Amino acid sequence: MFIDGLKKTADVMIKKLRNVFYTLIPSSAGRLVFRSIAAFCIGATVCAAGASLAGGARTENGVGGLETPGVPKFSEDVLSVTDSSASDEDIASAAALLPESETAAKELTYFTYRVKSGDMIGVIADTFGVTQDTIISVNAIRQSRLLQVGQYLKIPSMPGILYTVKQNGETPETVAAKFEVSADKCALVNSLSKTAAMDSGVTIFVPDAELDWVTKQEINGDLFRRPLHGRYWLSSYYGWRKSPFTGSRTFHSGIDMAAPHGTSVYAALPGRVAAVGYNETYGNYVIISHHSGYRTLYGHMSAVTVVRGQNVDMNTRIGRVGNTGLSTGPHLHFTVFKGGKTVNPLGLLR
Repeated sequence: MFIDGLKKTADVMIKKLRNVFYTLIPSSAGRLVFRSIAAFCIGATVCAAGASLAGGARTENGVGGLETPGVPKFSEDVLSVTDSSASDEDIASAAALLPESETAAKELTYFTYRVKSGDMIGVIADTFGVTQDTIISVNAIRQSRLLQVGQYLKIPSMPGILYTVKQNGETPETVAAKFEVSADKCALVNSLSKTAAMDSGVTIFVPDAELDWVTKQEINGDLFRRPLHGRYWLSSYYGWRKSPFTGSRTFHSGIDMAAPHGTSVYAALPGRVAAVGYNETYGNYVIISHHSGYRTLYGHMSAVTVVRGQNVDMNTRIGRVGNTGLSTGPHLHFTVFKGGKTVNPLGLLR
């Protein structure tokens, strides 16, 4: 029958299209495009059948009621073809049954938000349906408590963080494994295959990933505790300053915390005492090694109460405030090193 022929032709077309799209286009995208074209082919079959039937009806009328051989009746055959087609609801239902990794990932887009008075990162994140980690990562925020009114933030359309490839050959699949998130989603959002080798220095967006604990503590100012638990005042800050001894512009590698002579000094973070000694600049000093590449230096102390190799925590007294070395009065000089370079302690202390 004519309709059977159309159905067979449509079936052949659909099978060929399926093979082409599943081969040339990644799985989720190929399936979506294929379904659309398959539905179109089925619809075209129905239209062709309808057109042929209409032509048959005109022929019938033209020859005085004679039926055209091979043309089926509309009520029987066309309805059978229509019933075999896939509706929009069928296609949607089939897509819903596929695993998440087999459906197209949400497109990554960015919004711009201007910080208002009283804004907090957590509230902004909730408003846009992302996490604090997402806003911190995408905007390279180093101190979460120092948002500026009028500052512009980039807000992505989904939760996740930025990741910079550490070494050549990393793939979306290996990166996703580090963060225990979906490799398929990571690849799709970045328009890559799961096994695409990436160069060192390339930055990608990792959906649903979170910052590690240490980074969160650093940015929120909760990693270190102040080494002086009693009253003190900052007599000198980190950065460039006029030297109190030479009058020239010099870089101050830490902060000076002025306090009464003999005030107890505590470790700012758990660690192991790496060095104890005396020199002309810092007088009596202690250096402690911590996790994540951190080291802290405590200088100008009147006394040291720990020894090299000793494990300490934040309740361990390591010495007392003094005026030894190159000093203008009783205070503690406190320096933080990260990976061998000094950083501003005020951004880390709570």
